[in-house]
Amino acid sequence: MTAGTSDASGQPAAKAACASPGACGFPDARTTGPRIPLRPHRTGYMAVRTNGMVIRGWDITGSLDIYANDVTVIDTRITSDNWWGINLRAGYHGLRVLHSTITAVAGKGPDNGGVDYAVSNMGTSSIEVGWCDVSVFGDALAMGQGDIHDNYVHDIAPFINKGGEWQHTNAVISSGGNTGHLTIRHNTLLNPTSLKQGASGSIGLFADSGVVRNVTVDDNWIAGGAYALYGGDTGATGITVTNNVFSTEYHPASGGYGTVAHWNADGTGNLWRNNRMSDGRPVRPEPAS
Repeated sequence: MTAGTSDASGQPAAKAACASPGACGFPDARTTGPRIPLRPHRTGYMAVRTNGMVIRGWDITGSLDIYANDVTVIDTRITSDNWWGINLRAGYHGLRVLHSTITAVAGKGPDNGGVDYAVSNMGTSSIEVGWCDVSVFGDALAMGQGDIHDNYVHDIAPFINKGGEWQHTNAVISSGGNTGHLTIRHNTLLNPTSLKQGASGSIGLFADSGVVRNVTVDDNWIAGGAYALYGGDTGATGITVTNNVFSTEYHPASGGYGTVAHWNADGTGNLWRNNRMSDGRPVRPEPAS
C-alpha cells in the first residue's frame, strides 16, 4: 500500500514518518531571517509614520509601532523589550515583514518581564509575514487576517503576567471576529511551553472576540501547546486544515492534551484533509464540544 491510498476500512493510510522540520522541507534557522549584513540601530520604541517606508538591513534594539501604509520591514533583526516587536495600528494597511528575525530578551518585557506579540495586527487589513525567525514572545504572531508563510516560530518563553497567572502561549493566535482571510501556510510552529506554564496552542483559532471564519491552515509543521490546534469552535466557518504534519517532539499527541480541539466539522466550508502525525499516522479531529 502506498502513501495517500486508503486501507480496507476506507480510511486514509498512514504516510511516511518525518524526522524533523528541516529534514522534511519545513522552515528552520537556515531558511529564515536576514540574508544581508546588518547595521545597529538603537531605536527604542519607534513610531513609523511615513507611508511606503522600507526598513532594510537594520539590527534594531527596540520595537516598531506602525502608523502608516505600505511599510516594509525586510532583512532586519528586532530585539524588543516592548509589548511587541512590530505592531500595525488600526486604520492602516499594507505592512510586510519579510526575511527578518524578531525576538526579545526574556524577563525584560513590560508584562511582569514578559513580552506578548512578535508581530501584531490591530486592524482589519491583511499583513504579510514571511521567511521570519521568531522566538521568545508569548503569542508570537497575532492577527485575524493576514498571510503567514514560511516562518520558523520557536523557543517561546513562558512568563507570569501582571495578573499573577501564567500567560497563555501560542505560536499563532487569532481571537475571532475577523473580516478578512487568514492564511497560515508552510510554517514551522513550535510551542514547547509546559502545561503547567500556560501552554495554549501552536495555532490558536479562538472565538474570544467573535466568530472565527475564513482561515486556511495548510502544509505546516505543528508541535506543542495544550492542544496543537484550536480549530475555531462551534460557530466557525470557512476553515480549511490540509496537508499539515503534527509533530510528536514534545508530546505523543503533538499537544499535551491532544492534537486538535474545538473543530467544527459541520461548519459551512470547513474542510479537514490529509493531516498526519510526524510518525505517519493520519489525524482525525474530535468534534467541537
